[in-house]
Amino acid sequence: MKNRHSVYFLICMTLAALFALSVFPAAAEPIRAAIIQPMSHTSLNQIRDTIAAALEASDIEFEIVTRNAERDTTALSTILENIRMEGVDILIPIATNTAQSAKVIFEDGNVPVVFAAVSDPVAAGLTGDDSFFITGVSNNIPAAEIVRLISDFQPDYKKIGFLYTSSETNSVSTINAAKAYCDANGIAYEEVSISNLSELQTATETLISRGVDALYTGNDNSIASSMSTYTDVAYSQGIPVYCGADSMVADGGFATIGVDYVQLGNQVADIVIRIAKGELPENIPYETLSDYARFVNLQAADTLGMEIPADTLAAYRVLVESDGTSHFGE
Repeated sequence: MKNRHSVYFLICMTLAALFALSVFPAAAEPIRAAIIQPMSHTSLNQIRDTIAAALEASDIEFEIVTRNAERDTTALSTILENIRMEGVDILIPIATNTAQSAKVIFEDGNVPVVFAAVSDPVAAGLTGDDSFFITGVSNNIPAAEIVRLISDFQPDYKKIGFLYTSSETNSVSTINAAKAYCDANGIAYEEVSISNLSELQTATETLISRGVDALYTGNDNSIASSMSTYTDVAYSQGIPVYCGADSMVADGGFATIGVDYVQLGNQVADIVIRIAKGELPENIPYETLSDYARFVNLQAADTLGMEIPADTLAAYRVLVESDGTSHFGE
């Protein structure tokens, strides 16, 4: 009889436990999202911070991990390997080279990868059947917009100087598109590429010596991290520096029709949240920016002695005032 009571008690306790689980399910573990960037500069830091803030403000509990390779490509691979071994639910690589390395290291496809700021995902090899676990947001800028940007402020320009880092696929892709547009429309240009930042000053001087009226650099992470060197040389010769991102204007560039990295970061976070709620990356095509930022630096304009017509200025937001007051991130 005693054994029979014990069995009955055990059955009741088991049923009670199952009922409790059905009514009060165990709390879900936080979703671990790792944001990886190749280096520090204003644009990349802004993307990282925007994504992290958007995820933290969502209705899903995230554990957010951030890592920075600080320009060391070997360290970047090591960081990604360590993240894989530690375990991660969603990986968010910032910039083209980081996304390409992530594809190699997470090639089994078990972890969704949501890239941020890849100018040309197709050329970077981040689309197709072997990239079913990868999606994200591109920061591509249409070539026609680049030329229109320069025409807005310098309608009588004769020649554009394109400056970029040869090892950055994103930057090369943007400049190639711009050159193709210039070729098709009879626009003169010169180009110089650098392999490291020690060549930046000489490269800028070389383009100016070739008679360019304007300089343009797209979403180039290396050059973006050294804007003062770039603009000091250019502005001393009265040559405006146009660029591909608002952050580059905040750091001294003259004007941009380019990337608003807060907007980009929020679009990336939206995709991460969709995946966290159950959508598959293969069912989410990569996105481009829904709009382009138009910013001008009035301090740079004053340094260059440029007077901007009122109707032109009305089409752009002032990012840096003449006295140096910055509205970046507002």
